[in-house]
Amino acid sequence: MEHMKVRFIYAAFNRHAEDHPELREHVPCDEYFGPPSLGIASIAAVTPPDWEIDFRDDRFEALDLDDPDVDLFAISCFTPSAKRAMQIADEIRARGRQVVMGGIFPSARPDEALSHASAVVVGEGEGVWPRVLDDVRHGRLGGRYEADATCDPESLPLPRIDLYLDKECETYRPDDYPVQITRGCPLKCSACAIPLSLGRRMRYLPIDHAVGQVEQLAARGKLASLTEDTSFFPGATRKHFERILDAFIERGIEAPVSYVGISMPLILATDDAFLVKLRRAGVRMFYLVGGFDPVTKGAFTGKDPRAREKAIAAIRRCHDHDIDPYTSFLVGNDADDEGVFDRMLEFCDDVSLQKAEFAIRTPYPGTPTWHELEASGRILHRDWSKYNDANVVFRPAQMSPERLQEGYLDLWRGFYASRQSLSKLDHREATIQF
Repeated sequence: MEHMKVRFIYAAFNRHAEDHPELREHVPCDEYFGPPSLGIASIAAVTPPDWEIDFRDDRFEALDLDDPDVDLFAISCFTPSAKRAMQIADEIRARGRQVVMGGIFPSARPDEALSHASAVVVGEGEGVWPRVLDDVRHGRLGGRYEADATCDPESLPLPRIDLYLDKECETYRPDDYPVQITRGCPLKCSACAIPLSLGRRMRYLPIDHAVGQVEQLAARGKLASLTEDTSFFPGATRKHFERILDAFIERGIEAPVSYVGISMPLILATDDAFLVKLRRAGVRMFYLVGGFDPVTKGAFTGKDPRAREKAIAAIRRCHDHDIDPYTSFLVGNDADDEGVFDRMLEFCDDVSLQKAEFAIRTPYPGTPTWHELEASGRILHRDWSKYNDANVVFRPAQMSPERLQEGYLDLWRGFYASRQSLSKLDHREATIQF
């Protein structure tokens, strides 16, 4: 069989400080240049052995779109990188070459992506990727590729995270990489695209698979980031997470984990015994996502003292168990007025929070927030490069877009101005998506 080659491309996007470089003067942290998502690594893992695999990270290396040995270019993107991804796809097609796009954005807006690419993969790619490659081999690539059913996690090989690790250099050397332990989510959170791209049924990767992901990182001196706050859902999901922790505890070692994702309601709903187990297993930091749940949506409005009390209790529980609550604050919800910025900073001082990040509510295509704001005519533009949590792309309910933008910058400046005595933080201490 003829040998063929696929080049995976992770499209570049602007981070907070790239759009607002003045923030670098205030935040005592090296700008975090994190790894790609697991999409490419996961699809590369199910690529047949008769295909040569090449990977390029558009953020720091040349793509070499004229390479004659490449038979297919495959671009992965989410909303902030979609504009750049479609530009790259246009350049590839202008050369008469074949390009397929996949990821969260093409899954949400397949027609838009397809107007730039030869084909798009919608949703999970593992089930259709062999068909994509077969169509390339036989000259019939085109249109949408969408699996008839969600993939069976029992059948998945370990992601090819080595593709990312082998790229490390002076300008790109993350301390941690993502690890996935479940797929799908039954909830309908306002800003989340997981149900759209991965389905609403929770599926669990085998314990050996999850542990294997962590171990292959540890073998290269890297930490694992467990970003899925769904891990704390009561019942079968939390039991699955607990078995992963037990795998390390039983060996008498701490899991090489940089942080675990969680929310304030889930902290309050988690019993002390499980928090003790987390710390014993090696978890020293929570990445505490806010702005999407009843507690953090109400705590900073000035009208819901009970929500504020719950938020304080959540942070104190983290401190009580010696787990650092690295907290992400979201501004721009409809209940937020112009006093929200001061109230957030006051809260941070009251609970002695040392590490935080701030984000602007963003209506990602396909999410409930997108449909709500689109239906009410509040979307300001579709420059996808500005859909990165650092720019106002919609009309807020209780303030002007300009005031929301300035308030967001004030939060970064105000929080870190009072913490300038902190030593310069590195990524092991704070995963600031700056």
